[in-house]
Amino acid sequence: GTLLWFGHGFPLGFSYFLRKPYTVFLFQVSYPCFLFFPKIRSATRSNYVARRDFTKFLILTSFAFTTGQLWILAKSWAAPSKQQLPGVQIASVNQLAVGNSLVFAYPGEHDKCVLTRLDSDTFVAYSQACTHLSCAVIPEPEKGRLYCPCHEGAFDIASGNPIAGPPRRPLPRIKLDFQDGAIFAVGVAQPTA
Repeated sequence: GTLLWFGHGFPLGFSYFLRKPYTVFLFQVSYPCFLFFPKIRSATRSNYVARRDFTKFLILTSFAFTTGQLWILAKSWAAPSKQQLPGVQIASVNQLAVGNSLVFAYPGEHDKCVLTRLDSDTFVAYSQACTHLSCAVIPEPEKGRLYCPCHEGAFDIASGNPIAGPPRRPLPRIKLDFQDGAIFAVGVAQPTA
């Protein structure tokens, strides 16, 4: 039979006469051409992988990937629920005028978020990282959106849902609590859409 391979693109007999070595052979198929070239047959006989061995390799690799995915799934189900994030005071209610915004860090010092006052009683806070490529979003309350200048993305300021551009996922919303005229960030609500 003849051998199939990944290589230079010449037929095996042709490459044999050009003295180009082939090192990766896939499997053998039945053609009588080696009757005329016995040296090729003996030189390459040990260099090919049988179809059965190749199939075993594919099955074992698929099994390994499936087992890995199931292990990750089992770990995520068995993991304890996430701890409650600490409450952090952002600002006082009187400090932020209607239509203004304030950038703050929550839950970590490098996790930038933006708090916006939409009207006298409505405050919203979101992660400032765009869900497309993590560029910083800019609040534009007068237009009712959070704008991402990197790729012209936009999010609805009231819900955090994407309304324009490449982002497809909503912004993570920061849970707010009000105590004695102060605004606290108390958690992060991961988007479900």
